[in-house]
Amino acid sequence: MKFSVCSLFTSPPSFQFNALRNHHKLPLHLLHNRHPTQFRKICSHAQKHPLHTKEDMVAASYFPPWFSIAPMMDCTDNHYRTVARLMSKHAWLWTEMIAAETIVYQEHNLDRFLAYSPDQHPIVLQIGGNNLENLAKATRLANAYGYDEINLNCGCPSPKVAGHGCFGASLMLNPKFVGEAMSVIAANCDVPVSVKCRIGVDDHDSYKELCDFIYTVASQSPTRHFVIHSRKAMLNGISPADNRRIPPLKYEYFFGLLRDFPDLRLTINGGITHIDEVNNALRLGAHGVMIGRACYSNPWSILGHVDSAVYGVPGTGLSRRQILERYQVYADSVLEKGGPNKPTLRTLVKPLLAFFFAEPGNGLWKRKADAAMQKCTTMKSLFEETLDALPDSVLDALPLEVSPPGEDIFAGVHDLLPPPYSCIEEIILCA
Repeated sequence: MKFSVCSLFTSPPSFQFNALRNHHKLPLHLLHNRHPTQFRKICSHAQKHPLHTKEDMVAASYFPPWFSIAPMMDCTDNHYRTVARLMSKHAWLWTEMIAAETIVYQEHNLDRFLAYSPDQHPIVLQIGGNNLENLAKATRLANAYGYDEINLNCGCPSPKVAGHGCFGASLMLNPKFVGEAMSVIAANCDVPVSVKCRIGVDDHDSYKELCDFIYTVASQSPTRHFVIHSRKAMLNGISPADNRRIPPLKYEYFFGLLRDFPDLRLTINGGITHIDEVNNALRLGAHGVMIGRACYSNPWSILGHVDSAVYGVPGTGLSRRQILERYQVYADSVLEKGGPNKPTLRTLVKPLLAFFFAEPGNGLWKRKADAAMQKCTTMKSLFEETLDALPDSVLDALPLEVSPPGEDIFAGVHDLLPPPYSCIEEIILCA
């Protein structure tokens, strides 16, 4: 990833010199420390005055994305998001990545891919693709569904995506195209746009190359929000699971970006599994934190604390039993609708399989649920056959205080920061 600085950047971009408006006048981690009522006053003020940016419109309705659930293929579908919203009113939900071509070719069946309950707001749609025409049309079609942000996937390392599909993480090797794509996406929707990326790809993993990517995309498009997975992507045949484990985490790259791009909103992702780690990242300056697998493999201990611990407001106040009762109503209504896109009962149970993680009766409940799925036709009947495996103390308990993590994953990170990005200074000298 090589750039000719003088030829690519002939004049300083506006995002380096224009102050962010309204609530962005303060860094979000400082706004985070304000009392929730003060934030609502900011929102109320914004609603009384004309809003001039897409970011302002979203900010006037919801808390900022201090906490987001990462998009995960075959995981963050409508059913999982329904369960997640029952645990947290304020966490930002993300869809699975949906290919632009899928949206375009399924134009007459869009509800299957894009419909969701209004209760899921705030929600971000993530799309993938490398064809500008399809990205434009897919965004236009998706815009009608009222998502709160549209994100372009520049981080998926799957061979089907980044390899054969030539998008996902492989797009980081072509930042100019990503800038064009983000301009196209922004021109075809009414909400903010963002990019989710890795810190590098294969041997293109220097801090300067990451900065070149961020700088190019932000200077050539309206993109002001980047979600940074703090591992590089390895496209040499290792699995997506290994890509979440083998490349080392380099949080110093993320905090370097915070230093070098002060007018962008930056969300950190990768290796964060605890609410205390979320708040530590926010205190260190991150504008947002995204958690993926931990929210799926142990949702109760994470999502049950987001509202109170991260946003400083009361949680949903629901026990596991109450959440299951509400989810049963949703699941059985979906099963009753029928039609060609009707999910199986197993699909609807899948988001619950980690709901009792590490609790007494968890293993027995999962075995009984697996057997019940062979004959039950409704969620109600499945619960009637299986929930007796779990003690009332588990079903009726509210989220408990979680023990702090064993170590500070950000300890000493500011001692490891890479040298400041010098591209802007080079531009000024070349001008």
